[in-house]
Amino acid sequence: MFVESMIDSAPKHGGSRRPATFTIAVVAHIVIIGSIAVIPLLSNTNLPTVGAISAFLTAPPPPPPPPPPPPPPKAAAAKPVEVKKVDTPPPDPSKFVAPVEIPKEIEEEQIDLGIEGGVEGGVEGGVVGGVIGGVVGGVVGGVVGGDATSPIRVGGDIKPPKLIKKVEPRYPAIAAAARVQGVVILEATTDTNGRVTDVRVLKSIPLLDAAAIEAVRQWVYTPVYLNGRPQPVIFTVTVNFQLR
Repeated sequence: MFVESMIDSAPKHGGSRRPATFTIAVVAHIVIIGSIAVIPLLSNTNLPTVGAISAFLTAPPPPPPPPPPPPPPKAAAAKPVEVKKVDTPPPDPSKFVAPVEIPKEIEEEQIDLGIEGGVEGGVEGGVVGGVIGGVVGGVVGGVVGGDATSPIRVGGDIKPPKLIKKVEPRYPAIAAAARVQGVVILEATTDTNGRVTDVRVLKSIPLLDAAAIEAVRQWVYTPVYLNGRPQPVIFTVTVNFQLR
């Protein structure tokens, strides 16, 4: 419009300049209209903003692990080996057997010649004058089952001794007053002469024990002989107490 006013207000000098002016006016309008249309497009402030696109590049996943190898075949169970026991016979002392290793030095064996008067079958530690079948530690003239002073118990082949002297026991007054009577059983030991050396109570009557022991200690028996020698013996004695 401003151009039009300028064009209209220009002096009209003739008809020859009008077409040129019109052309200029048209071009000016086109330029102005084009500028109005293009300038907004060229402005950065009105352009839409595009957000930044961030991209993350990741490595491709690793390939899957290979499958595990198949288990080895099971070995067959070994059969137990049977060990056969070989019975080795004992060496025969009458046969000569060569040694595995030959010794460098051979020691001479000392032959035990024994003692003069010894007998075949004797044992080491025996004494001169001993008998066949004796035991180590025995004495000359000893008896089987003990020495000459050890008493042996009556029984079996050993018969009890015979009583040759008997002393009657005194009846205790206190026992008689209490009307106590009965049998006291004692164990007596005699020496080689048959005399009683020891008495022990086996069955007791308290009021009568002392009187029974006192009487038996005075008794005398026949000696007991074993292998031709007198022997101390142990045997049982009964003492009967009875009121009259």
